[in-house]
Amino acid sequence: MSGTLYGLGVGPGDPELLTLKAHRILIAAPVVAYPAPDSGESFARSIVASFLKPEQREIPIVVPMRVERFPARAVYDKAADEIGAALAAGDDVAVLCEGDPFFYGSFMYLFERLAGAHRIEIVPGVSSMVAAAAAAGRPLAARNDVLTVLPAPLDDAALQARIEAADALAIIKIGRHFNRIRQLLQTLNLEAASLYLERVTLTSERVLPLGAVTEDAAPYFSMILVYKGAEHWITDLTGSNR
Repeated sequence: MSGTLYGLGVGPGDPELLTLKAHRILIAAPVVAYPAPDSGESFARSIVASFLKPEQREIPIVVPMRVERFPARAVYDKAADEIGAALAAGDDVAVLCEGDPFFYGSFMYLFERLAGAHRIEIVPGVSSMVAAAAAAGRPLAARNDVLTVLPAPLDDAALQARIEAADALAIIKIGRHFNRIRQLLQTLNLEAASLYLERVTLTSERVLPLGAVTEDAAPYFSMILVYKGAEHWITDLTGSNR
């Protein structure tokens, strides 16, 4: 009998934000898979490391961490083959996904390849976006505000059009795009309404007004929250240095 594939959202970094359901499935799964860079440790694995058992088989899904394009399809094809073989042998497989599996999560690429042949269950996790709002102490949106999530790699024209149409924004995947995004928000007179956050829920977490950021670059795990809706008291909440 085929095993079950679980897409486990493990949250933004704090192990205490792992859900009870994800924890129950994680410790029971004979096989655990997770994305991993080609150098250094897997962030997803590090979140749940204290819960893993020596007898669990681990499948690292090695994804090159570099700017230039790489054969991503080949990476996920290989991982799907290995995970599919474990499922076919009757083993349940828990795949770790930072944040939530279906909110820009890498798990969706395994889902695409394996959903037609195996039973799959998705366990939602705390996304970095809602964790960022909690860390900032500022609501993402209120009442009839339109909340927009924007990936920073979009070009300036696309970003500007969507920023102008929204009441509240979460700009994600900042990284090397930080200066470009900051300049665009300055041009749109939105710097004062913007909060910068990095590594939320971790001991190295930082939350501060965008205008207070002195660096010219941002780490991969960073985000900018912008509020320009009708609730002016929200705009006045400027976060705090961490």
